[in-house]
Amino acid sequence: MWLEIKLGGVMAVLMGEYLHTVDNKGRIILPAKLRDELGESFILTKGLDNCLFVYGKEEWAILENKLKQLPLAKPEARAFVRFFFAGAAEAECDKQGRVLLPVNLREYAKLDKDAVVIGVSNRVEIWSKDAWDKYNEEVSPAVTQIAEELADLGI
Repeated sequence: MWLEIKLGGVMAVLMGEYLHTVDNKGRIILPAKLRDELGESFILTKGLDNCLFVYGKEEWAILENKLKQLPLAKPEARAFVRFFFAGAAEAECDKQGRVLLPVNLREYAKLDKDAVVIGVSNRVEIWSKDAWDKYNEEVSPAVTQIAEELADLGI
């Protein structure tokens, strides 16, 4: 397992790509590797790029603290905070590893059948398969250029 050091502690990195389906009740299986890292309960919310973000409680608290620091007087900050908190829901998996995706989040991410669940360092993302495929088609050719632009990060 890949690990990163964070403030003197050890925190597992969420990673991987998994194809699943959303059942007729709006549930999706979260892979065991990701479930173990997210914890017993976690937060689902609208993500960027029309996917869902899934945060473990610790990571959600870090994000929440950062969002609280945004200036309330700025309309963009208020909009961004509303975007994340209004759609957020606490969730947990059932004994089969399925999580119920609230209707508003399924509609936002256009999740009706095939879905892709990915680990992205500190969060999980849930994409409709069509949106994930389209995103990859658009981004893949530009990854080398993006890496060059981010070269100062030591990638």
